[in-house]
Amino acid sequence: MEQRKEDSTLKDNVAECLEMLEIRNDVESTRTTEVCGQEAQQLRETCQHLLLCPYPVEEFELPTSLRLQELPLFPQWHLPLKVMASLMVSTFLYTLLRDVVQPLVTQSRNDSYKIPILVMNKVLPWTSITLLATVYLPGVLAAILQLHRGTKYSHFPDWLGRWMSVRKQLGLLSFLLACLHAIYSLSYPMRRSYRYKMLSWAYQQVKQNKEDAWVADDVWRMEIYVSLGILGLGVLAVIAVSSLPSVSEAFNWREFQCIQRNLGYLALLLCTAHALVFGWRKWVELKHYVWYTPPSFILASLLPAVVLSVKMVLCLPCLGRRLERIRRGWERPHSQ
Repeated sequence: MEQRKEDSTLKDNVAECLEMLEIRNDVESTRTTEVCGQEAQQLRETCQHLLLCPYPVEEFELPTSLRLQELPLFPQWHLPLKVMASLMVSTFLYTLLRDVVQPLVTQSRNDSYKIPILVMNKVLPWTSITLLATVYLPGVLAAILQLHRGTKYSHFPDWLGRWMSVRKQLGLLSFLLACLHAIYSLSYPMRRSYRYKMLSWAYQQVKQNKEDAWVADDVWRMEIYVSLGILGLGVLAVIAVSSLPSVSEAFNWREFQCIQRNLGYLALLLCTAHALVFGWRKWVELKHYVWYTPPSFILASLLPAVVLSVKMVLCLPCLGRRLERIRRGWERPHSQ
């Protein structure tokens, strides 16, 4: 009987050791084979040795008596990648309809050359700013729930908790697409189609006997929205770097929260302003509503504008002070 109890205890130790090993390797589930007491002792010692290793443990380094199930690849990235892919496909089809299909149907003009650069460079920022808005939308929803319930101790819905757990991944994907958008934009002058258009514009200017093609309105629009885009990308870079484990460990909790929250909303504000200034007067020009569809920058700005608007309302003294008290532990009487 004592031998059986000892074997059971050793197996429990191995299970605990393997559970810690799963966390180190970001593994969702593992299983072990039935082993005798002596083998269990050896496995426990081996696993403890592997846990002390400062490097990630590979499958081949485990004892032969253990077999791991098929390990999932990047389990925390599955949902963010699916969201990003869905958004990119949707925005691509919408932009393709407006910029390529509509001219082909109505004017018999083939603009398919726009797909690799021009269409993609509308898809990337649209998806990026939407992902960035989805990073801070669950925080806003959580604040509304806390105000409604009058306490911070009640659990959030499962879908909201799952959403909040992948905000880091969504933010990093947003930063990646923003960087790609900047690179695509810098490649504009290198395109052959752009050079042909420049020659065409110069010929038309000479033909119309114009000595100066300066348009102050367009110049100001370009200067402002490029500047806002650079600032937004710079703030996103700071947030992305601060999310690295080696960097975040150097901050205390308040410093990390200040960077992720305050700079995050600043980045969202700058990127939204970047999109709106890019549109400039296109809001009211009917020629930009192709087939009665709004320009992409309008749709891209909707969700970020909603998030920023709700956040501004929550920052009002009448709501902000109560929310701060709730987050410090205060509970409204009869909140349950």
